[in-house]
Amino acid sequence: MLFVLIALWIIALLLIIIDPRSSTMRWMSAVSFTGGIGALAAVMSNDFIPYIKEIIPNPAIHDFLFQIQAASSQLSYYGLPYSFAMLALEYNRSWPRPRIRRWLPALLLLPPIACVLFTPAYTEEIPISFPLVATWAVPYILLAAVHIMMKRERLPAMQRTHLYTCLTLLPPIVCFAVLNYIMPSLGFYRMWIYHQWILAFVVPFFIYTFFKYGFLGMRLLIERRKLDSTLRAITSGTAILNHAIKNDVGKMRLFLDKMKQYAEETNQTELLEDLQVVNSAAIHIREMISRVHEQTQELPLRESDVRLSSLLEDVIKPLQPQLDGIALQLSVPDNISLHIDRLQVTETLTNIIMNAIEAMPSGGSLQIRTFMTKKHVVLEIRDSGAGIEKGALPLVLEPFYTTKSGSHNNFGLGLAYCYSVMKKHGGSLEINSEPGKGTSVFLSFPAKALTKASKEVLHEQD
Repeated sequence: MLFVLIALWIIALLLIIIDPRSSTMRWMSAVSFTGGIGALAAVMSNDFIPYIKEIIPNPAIHDFLFQIQAASSQLSYYGLPYSFAMLALEYNRSWPRPRIRRWLPALLLLPPIACVLFTPAYTEEIPISFPLVATWAVPYILLAAVHIMMKRERLPAMQRTHLYTCLTLLPPIVCFAVLNYIMPSLGFYRMWIYHQWILAFVVPFFIYTFFKYGFLGMRLLIERRKLDSTLRAITSGTAILNHAIKNDVGKMRLFLDKMKQYAEETNQTELLEDLQVVNSAAIHIREMISRVHEQTQELPLRESDVRLSSLLEDVIKPLQPQLDGIALQLSVPDNISLHIDRLQVTETLTNIIMNAIEAMPSGGSLQIRTFMTKKHVVLEIRDSGAGIEKGALPLVLEPFYTTKSGSHNNFGLGLAYCYSVMKKHGGSLEINSEPGKGTSVFLSFPAKALTKASKEVLHEQD
C-alpha cells in the first residue's frame, strides 16, 4: 500500500500546484489526498506500528500511533465520498439553482458528520459501520460518477479531455465504492488490499493521458501558460529590437545622405547606384521589424458594447471579392452584444477568415455561427478547405510558425496575435482540423462579456 500512498499524494500535490485557484482542481486533489490517507492507515496498521512495537516497547506511543491510524482510516472512508461528490458538482456545473447550490455542500456533509458522532468507535476489524455508511457513501459516489459523465462539452478539445478524464477517474472511484463499502457490508473485509493492483494500471494511464491529452483541462492550461510566456518574451524582445534597429537605420540613412551628396557633387554614378541599394536595404529592414513589432506589441483594450452580427458584417464587407466562389453561411443572432475591443476583435476575425479563404483556393463553404455554453459565448468559423496536418496542428498558435512558406510578408504571427487578443478578453482560441475535411476555429468569449441587454434577452428566451 506504500505505492498507493505515494502515488495518490503525489497526484494530489501536482493538482493543487498546477492550478490552486480552480475549485475543481482543489476537490480533485482532496479526492486523491483522502484516498492516499486511507493507504496511510493501511501502511501504519500492517507495517509501521508493528515495527515500532518491536523497537519501542512504550504503550503510550503505540496508542498515539493507533489514534493516527484510526483518524486516517475514518477520514478516508468519510472524506472521499464527500470530496468526490463536491468534485462532480464543481466539474459539471449544470446543477441546481443558486439557492440550492449554496446549501447543498452543507447538506451533503451531514451524513459523514453524523456517522463520526453517533456510530461505534474505530476498530481494526470493523473501522466503520459499513452497512450504515454504505447507504449514503455509495449513492454519493455513483451519482457523482453519473453527474461527471453527463457533462456536455461543445468544444472539440474539451470533449477529448472530458473523455479521458472519465476513463482515468471513474473506474478506480467506482472500484473504491465496491471494495470499501459494498463488499464489507456483505461480510468481505479488507478488500482494500486490491486497490494497489487497480492503481498499478490507473496511475500509468493517468500519466499518459495527462501529458498526451490532458486531465480536467490541465494540459490546455499548461499549453496556454507556455504560449503566454512565449508571447510576453517576444513582445519585449521585438520592442527592444524595433527601437535599436530604428536608431541604427536612422544613423545609416544620415551618413548615406552625406555620401549621396558627395557622389552627386563628384558625378560618381556607380557610387550613387550602390548607395541606393544600401538605402533600400536599410528601409526594408526597418519596415520588416516594424511589421513584426506591430503584430506582437501589447495594445490596451478599448472596450465598448458591440453587436456581434454588425461586427461580422463590417468584417465580411471588404472581403467580398475574395469570397467569390465561396458559399458563406452566417448564423449569428442579432441579440448577442459583447463588451469587447471592436478594433482588435475585428482584426482577429479578419485574420481567421482570410486564413479560411486562403485554404479554399478552388472555392468551398465558410460557416460562421455562434452558440452558448454555461461560461462562454462561442463564435465558430468553419471552412471546407484542405485542413491542417495532425503534426502541425499543435504548432499553429506558436509565434513565427507558418505553413505559408511562399509568402514573403507572412511572419507566422497572425494566429499568435489572435490568441493574444482572445486572452486579453479573458477568452480562448481553439482550433480543430482534419486534413481534407476543413478547419474550425472557436473563439470563446467569457459569458460576463455579454452586455446587460443581451443577458436579459437570453434570460427571457430560456
